[in-house]
Amino acid sequence: MLLTWVMWFSALCAAALGCPTIITRSQWGGRAPTSRTQLSTPVPYVIIHHTAGTSCTSQASCSQVVRGIQNYHMDSNGWSDIGYNFLIGEDGRVYEGRGWSSVGAHAYGWNSNSLGFSFLGTFSSTWVPSVRISPARPRGELGIPPA
Repeated sequence: MLLTWVMWFSALCAAALGCPTIITRSQWGGRAPTSRTQLSTPVPYVIIHHTAGTSCTSQASCSQVVRGIQNYHMDSNGWSDIGYNFLIGEDGRVYEGRGWSSVGAHAYGWNSNSLGFSFLGTFSSTWVPSVRISPARPRGELGIPPA
């Protein structure tokens, strides 16, 4: 049901609303996860992070940054995959991490009932550019049950 809703929404969004492009794992060159845990949806929370690292402004540079994050999470942290469900680049694209249906590794104690989005770059003392906030909003709302 969720997959049908996501596919329908994505088609409508792309055709009518000009929503952001989702770059799939294969498009950014992601490694296969070593394991996955199914996420029970819909989730009540969306958790927003920043990567506290390099910003990027093109699909090529953002893909390289996302691959680096995945390598760090898997090789240094020993995680099964990149920690976030989705990442958002300064290029306005959304990069698929664990996706809609896998539990993330982004917020200890909250992973099993949330989706984790991360803005690529450091935003400790500056605001996230508005071009990147728009892509986060409609995607995150899909994981939140209606009020």
